Amino acid sequence: MLGSQIQTGPKESARASNVQQQNKARYFLVWRWHFYAGLFVIPFMLMLSLTGIVMLFDDEIEQMRYQELISVEEQAKQLTISTQLEAVKQAYPNSSITQVIVTEDPTHANRFNVRLEDGSSIFATVNPYTAEVLGQIDRSDSWYQLANDIHGTLLIGKWGDYLIEVSASLGILLLVSGIYLWLPRDNASKAGFLKIRFNSGSRTLMKDLHANLGGTISVVFLLFLLSGLAWTGVWGAKMVQGWNTFPTYYTWGEKPQSTPLHNNLNHGSEEEMPWNLELAPVPESDPHHGHHQQDSSQDKYDVSRSIDIDTIDLKAEQLGLTQYRIFLPQSETGVYTIAANSMAGDVVDPRLDRTVHIDQYTGQTLIDVTWDDYSIIAKLMAAGVSLHQGDLSALNKWLNVFFCVAFIVIAITGACMWWIRRPARQNKLGVPARFKQEGVWKVGLATLVLIGLLFPLAGATIVAAMLIDALLVQKSDRLKTYLSS
Repeated sequence: MLGSQIQTGPKESARASNVQQQNKARYFLVWRWHFYAGLFVIPFMLMLSLTGIVMLFDDEIEQMRYQELISVEEQAKQLTISTQLEAVKQAYPNSSITQVIVTEDPTHANRFNVRLEDGSSIFATVNPYTAEVLGQIDRSDSWYQLANDIHGTLLIGKWGDYLIEVSASLGILLLVSGIYLWLPRDNASKAGFLKIRFNSGSRTLMKDLHANLGGTISVVFLLFLLSGLAWTGVWGAKMVQGWNTFPTYYTWGEKPQSTPLHNNLNHGSEEEMPWNLELAPVPESDPHHGHHQQDSSQDKYDVSRSIDIDTIDLKAEQLGLTQYRIFLPQSETGVYTIAANSMAGDVVDPRLDRTVHIDQYTGQTLIDVTWDDYSIIAKLMAAGVSLHQGDLSALNKWLNVFFCVAFIVIAITGACMWWIRRPARQNKLGVPARFKQEGVWKVGLATLVLIGLLFPLAGATIVAAMLIDALLVQKSDRLKTYLSS
């Protein structure tokens, strides 16, 4: 009818008002989660980004520090690995050699890992054309090793690993809540969506940088978090890595009686074995094949009956490998291991990953694991690690530098936003306001349960925070005031 209007009754108005209040309460609940998660995550985000940049430029830093020890003049023919190995043995007569890294670069030296009498490990660099031992590099003295140790454990072992796992898990909560806060809901939020307002005050500028940068690279941030979490001690090793470990003996033969795993081949905190093999048992050589007996008068077993390392090197060449590492057997039942994988930086394409174990007496191939043997999760992990480490190309490396800088900007702008909006001289932290609304608590409970199931350490941390709030904060007027809006 002409001129007629739809009238909104009291019930409809009340219902609309209630929906609006629920949306507001939900928004502030998410903001509070985002705020508290950010308090924990920001220091770790800064640390992981800064150490990540150092690790991205490991090759350039090493070349600068040790150029005289790793650069050689290319010649017509290289000497055999056994000749080079003998030169290292003469230079370090009372030490054991655990590994040789054969480079594909004709202007670079080969590296032999030498375990000294005091238990420390060094690289002896050898000119492959003359077998001259050029010098030694302390594996624990590299910038990469220091950055990697901080990146993985904060230099405090398992407790550092746990803290980083909690921060990465809460980082996913931070990411999801941040996207919810970033997406436009009304005119006010639409005004800054995908825009940087330089003339609207410092807090608005910080908010636009923080929200838009975080929102646009959120997928990248998630990939970094998940690929990093795969190395952690609980979510990674207990929940994901264990279920995607290649079943070496169940596939290739009898279950082993010994317990050495592939991660025992790693040197220190360096990841030299593929992710899906780290928790798998290493096969064993059969000493009876070589009629080998250990000399009880020696501390180290006699390797004279083992096949020559040149045979192993030839095997690697026959496999089509150009840059690879050979792990030498360290006991009667030890094996030769040829490894070329993206985790260690031997290859840049994870589809070329290869790990081969060879009986030290017979030369028989015991296990040959390639990309085709990886599970779907293991393939995703291998590809993710290559991207994470910036190994695929120069573009990949520089994009990762950009992302690390972006994460730093996101962290700093988040801290600046808090600093600007905090109540000045009121002895308050500046926590976002709490709006009580029926039913909204269910969102928080569901979030807690979901996080606890997917990321146990993060869930445990949130439960601990809630207990502290109930048992300590709520009983202290001073703490309640400090944590009030």
